[in-house]
Amino acid sequence: MGSESRRRLRLAVLGPMRAWRDGGQLALGPVRQQAVLAALALRPGLLVSREQLLDGVWGESPPQSGRKVLPSYVYGLRQTLDESGTAPADSLIRGERGGYRLVVDGVRLDVAELAERVDEAQRAKASGDPATAADRLSAALALFDGEPLAGLPGPYADAERQRLLARLRTVRLERLECLVLTGRFAEALDELAALSAADPADESLVALRMRALYGSERQAEALGVYQDMRGRLREELGVDPGDELRRVHEAVLRRDDERLLGPAAAPTTDVPGAARQVSSPRRTVNDLPGDSGRLIGRDSELAQLIAPAAPGSVSVVTVDGTAGVGKTALVVRAARELSGHHPDGCLFVDLHAHSAQRRQAPERALQRLLRSLGAASGELPGDLEELTAAWRAATSPLRLLLVLDDALDADQVRPLLPAGAGSRVLVAGRRRLAELDADRRVTLEPLESGDAVSLLTHLIGAERASGEPEATRRLVGLCDGLPLALRIAGSRLQNRRSWTVEYLVGRMAGDEHRLGELSVGDRSVEAAFRLSYDQLTPGQQRGFRALGAAPTVEFDVLTVAAVLDAPPRDTERVLESLVDTSLLQEPRPGRYRLHDLVRVHARRVAEAVPDEAAAARSAAYRLFLDAGRITSDWGRTGFPTGPRPSGAPFGTWQDAEAWLDAAGGELPDVVAHAAAHGEADFACWIAEALCDYFVRRGRYQEGRTALEIALARIDEAGDPRMSQALRNCLGYICVHQRRYPQARACFMEALEIGRRDPDPHEKARSLTGLGALDLSLGDGDGAVRHAAEGAELAERLGSDWVASMALVILGLTHYFGRRDEEALACFAAARTHAERDGRPRMLGRPLSCAADVHLRLGEHGEAKRMLRRAVGLVEQAGDVFLCARSLTRLGTAEQAEGDPDAAVALHHQALRQHALLSPLTEPSYDWLEMDIRSRLGQAYLATGRVHEARQQFQHVLAVHAAHAHGAGRAGGV
Repeated sequence: MGSESRRRLRLAVLGPMRAWRDGGQLALGPVRQQAVLAALALRPGLLVSREQLLDGVWGESPPQSGRKVLPSYVYGLRQTLDESGTAPADSLIRGERGGYRLVVDGVRLDVAELAERVDEAQRAKASGDPATAADRLSAALALFDGEPLAGLPGPYADAERQRLLARLRTVRLERLECLVLTGRFAEALDELAALSAADPADESLVALRMRALYGSERQAEALGVYQDMRGRLREELGVDPGDELRRVHEAVLRRDDERLLGPAAAPTTDVPGAARQVSSPRRTVNDLPGDSGRLIGRDSELAQLIAPAAPGSVSVVTVDGTAGVGKTALVVRAARELSGHHPDGCLFVDLHAHSAQRRQAPERALQRLLRSLGAASGELPGDLEELTAAWRAATSPLRLLLVLDDALDADQVRPLLPAGAGSRVLVAGRRRLAELDADRRVTLEPLESGDAVSLLTHLIGAERASGEPEATRRLVGLCDGLPLALRIAGSRLQNRRSWTVEYLVGRMAGDEHRLGELSVGDRSVEAAFRLSYDQLTPGQQRGFRALGAAPTVEFDVLTVAAVLDAPPRDTERVLESLVDTSLLQEPRPGRYRLHDLVRVHARRVAEAVPDEAAAARSAAYRLFLDAGRITSDWGRTGFPTGPRPSGAPFGTWQDAEAWLDAAGGELPDVVAHAAAHGEADFACWIAEALCDYFVRRGRYQEGRTALEIALARIDEAGDPRMSQALRNCLGYICVHQRRYPQARACFMEALEIGRRDPDPHEKARSLTGLGALDLSLGDGDGAVRHAAEGAELAERLGSDWVASMALVILGLTHYFGRRDEEALACFAAARTHAERDGRPRMLGRPLSCAADVHLRLGEHGEAKRMLRRAVGLVEQAGDVFLCARSLTRLGTAEQAEGDPDAAVALHHQALRQHALLSPLTEPSYDWLEMDIRSRLGQAYLATGRVHEARQQFQHVLAVHAAHAHGAGRAGGV
């Protein structure tokens, strides 16, 4: 297969796995065959063993005929990708020494294009052309076509998918920097709001936001952001902001345009007092929800809402009415018709006065509104007066449209009113807000009979309604003209084609109490849901009650199956039948949720059977507990108290990890749910079980939230170990976040509790945590003392994870002190414990660290052996950091044995892994990049490529200069 032919071939993984030749898309066959191609394409030019492919595609359960299936997939790929008549020796996929290699010479890979475009952007930015850099980064983002490797199975595809998503986030952040440099400040602030929510303590994001605020001529707000950040750092860490953030603060004070916005924004030198000329159009914010359906019979009320307001004022219009009367639908329709008159944004806030969700306090609503406008990001003050002042300052120059839905009272609304003349506020709620000053008040009544018939006819069809006109009018009367009741009744008839309208009328007429509720205020909605509930089969009713016990808003089949103690397939049939009844929503395949009001109803009917509800909640908690403990690297001995995983529906720890991933940001809510229902032990156990998962995923704030919720109920827990365990977990997260004072306080508190109520397992964890802390701070003596004591205690207890971690810390301390033999002994002992633990990440860490010692001793062959094994293990575990670390050291070993070209390839592969990390969640991001590029520069020198070597060393110096206060020596662990 010639290079010219290959140049016509393109492979894409930044979305579904696809391939094209000469512009025509190729059929790549079954998804596992595609997964094999992805595993080869993402290791371009490298030999991938059959074992790696089997493990990567099938995980721990490969098919018995795996060694036969794999060649058949390779054969199928060759038939598709190679031109007709291509011999195996010339194929795109070459079989070599027990594995396969994808020959990529001339083949276009979208991941390679991504790297090229990012490199082009970085070069453009370095040359003073941020506009071109932004365009190149936008082009890089355009390569992503949905979720990377969408639908491909196997641990390798799962790990690569997460890495590529992390790469997507990194490119977005780099683009934001360029937007600031090109004066597109409002656009940058809009996007920064979303990124800052993930890590409000990230100083680089705060600095970038200050620059964008300054460029938007909001100097005071930029200074306020700095003061907020400084207060947070002092309170939480006892430290001041870093050098870079302080320099940005000083530049804002000096109005240093060039420092903040780049050379292009500097004042002209030939015109005294010339101001910078940087401007960009503000992106209009519009977060109005979509119309919920056809609006019938509301012409008069709609005209009142959209009528012209008095100029130069903030117009307030209120809409009140009973539940289900259609207030939200009306104000949303009015807002959409008014949106063209409010160029600065259309905002929507659900205040949840009558919702299953927690009522929206004015403070929380203001925080959300400020972020929606891009007027603030990160952590905001909690004081209502301060937030109200910030909101009025931010909105004073704007003409906004604000919809406040489900408002409770005037006190909830007043702080949210914008200050800009020409702004308009539409307030919807069940109560008439007489105490609120308003230009107009609209009371929404049930639909007139003719309009109600029109709505029902629209729902069930003209033929059906005209065939039973009298029954249709009677049904409208029974529903009392409430749109929600009419829609539910219409849905019943839509989904039950065999029912007549008269049959439904007869069912409703048979329960006078229900009809009375249907016509009285809030209870009318409950009666409509009760009608739906009563129509369910006994199995569906039990399933619906089970949904009321779910601890998360969204859930999957496994959660409900655990609650019902039923097979997943049977449970799925129940859920799908509930979707058909319109009681349950399926926002995306396999994920379900209840509408807020339906969830209230589900919880009420669940609590009507209290013993069943309590058992259902316990089963749900147990599922999350089992998933956390199964996926944790701590292993069985890491959780000496509490229920052990038993009967969990996860075949492997990877399955459990994927299930937790699907739960998204709701995991801390599970802990809160258990705490709120008096299950303090479950709250503590789940928070502890999820700790390692959160750390591995870089989701430190979620881990802290879960632990803090559990700690607040620690006095109610019956497991005495939890008091120490949760503090150790919190210290563990703080070490990873480099919140060292807080980490030390947590470990010391745990030890102090242990003196009164000793638990040797937790003492070992406390000591090991202090050893890691000392190592991070460069205190070698303290690290040796604490880690050695922790390792000895853990070994006596048979706690393999703690022993392995303590021995790695001890080994690194010896390594930094150039005590090579002691370091090797520690790493060997750590490997022994890791092998008993059986987790690839735990085994890969001491192997990679021990290889450093062998490299320093000149034992390059032994280092290569260890590093190759480490790379395979950490790839399996999805540990991007350890993979990049091990690859670059493998390159150093190859160079030492006389193969600098192989070294260059390995260092570049390490850089590709590094690019998948996020600087927002990986504290050692810069340290690792400098390490890889330094080694790559040495490899280039060994091949005589001086120019390329110089570029790498200059890049290292640039990173070091930008972050001189960055990662410590322990960052490479």
